[in-house]
Amino acid sequence: MLPKAWRRSTLGEIAHITSGGTPDRSRPDYWGGDVPWVTTGEIQFNTITDTVEKITAAGLQNSAAKVFPPGTLLMAMYGQGKTRGQVAKLSIEAATNQACAAIHLRDKHDVDFYFQYLISQYDKLRELGNAGTQKNLNGGIIKGFDVPVPPYGEQRRIAKILASWDQAIATTERLLLNSQEQKLLISQQMLTGKVRLKEFPASGRKQKTPYGALPIEWGYRRIGDLAVEVSQKLGGEDPYPVLSCTKHKGLVDSLAYFNKQVFSADTSTYKVVPRGCFVYATNHIDEGSIGYQDLYDFGLVSPMYTVFKANDEVDDAYLFALLKTEHYRQIFASATNASVDRRGSLRWKDFRNLHIPLPPIEEQRAIAKVLAGAVREAELIQAQLELLRDEKAALMSQLLTGKRRVKLPDAESGVQA
Repeated sequence: MLPKAWRRSTLGEIAHITSGGTPDRSRPDYWGGDVPWVTTGEIQFNTITDTVEKITAAGLQNSAAKVFPPGTLLMAMYGQGKTRGQVAKLSIEAATNQACAAIHLRDKHDVDFYFQYLISQYDKLRELGNAGTQKNLNGGIIKGFDVPVPPYGEQRRIAKILASWDQAIATTERLLLNSQEQKLLISQQMLTGKVRLKEFPASGRKQKTPYGALPIEWGYRRIGDLAVEVSQKLGGEDPYPVLSCTKHKGLVDSLAYFNKQVFSADTSTYKVVPRGCFVYATNHIDEGSIGYQDLYDFGLVSPMYTVFKANDEVDDAYLFALLKTEHYRQIFASATNASVDRRGSLRWKDFRNLHIPLPPIEEQRAIAKVLAGAVREAELIQAQLELLRDEKAALMSQLLTGKRRVKLPDAESGVQA
């Protein structure tokens, strides 16, 4: 139910909608010009200020491509993954390929309001595809899509409010990126000994290792001398929670994370993982799939995983931070390729022969503490970002449907459309 001052319409009634085209790829003279040319992969709920590819005037004239003015909304009608249904706003003159719908709004219809509205309708748009194995949108579907039409002044006011949320989100995204880059820099410097904590004496002398130059005070030890494989099977014992190892989050409760059972109904052959053990995906460690079990006293993992436990010479948090670095992901990939075992796997007999830099235990703990602080900072910013996105989504559902009205400035209160 819309407010009395609002009316319902369709995109086809409030906008001129068309699509573009692709110049002949076999004609070099059609490509590499100065006319920006948008593809669906560049439509990502964003404002387009430039394009990856450009076409020539000849390419424009000899194809279905046409130039659209700034302020045109673009919608991906089809494409890979989640592309279909995404929208963008042109801030430049640009042509598009045939998979992009160009939506040029008529007078008294605010482009920013409808940009926000179409973003809010992404899931609905994706369901309106054609019949077939791959759902696509087309001009007819887009033209018939229902839209609300508030008074013009109210459109602009709503768009301005939502734009302020977008600005806050963009600022937080930059803070998160800076925090992640700082975390990476600190990790690289501290785990290689390039930066030492002042409470630990440093002679400044270095030793050469395959890992790089390390402080002379540090060891460079084989993992097999510092850890042992854990291979206890569940057997007939009462089952424990089943865990999965992910690239980014490490070990997770499988049922809670995937919201469904993705593991075998028979877990009798699964490995028991006591708290304080490391787990890696034997066939996917080259992707960084390694985790640390601190979720439960005991958990279970598939037999396809390798489980190991470090001894008292190693601080677990230090070792986990080290093994999650990009440097060690590359080491795992190299060791996997060099393994004579089944292709794509790195079993314990090969993993244990890898070496790690090993400061004295107190320095390990101090390094781990600093890195944990950097991780917490990034996590706090990430949580703030997710909260902002959730709050904006809730506000959109109220403002863009008229469930919540905005107060217009006196200068705009009489503007109607």
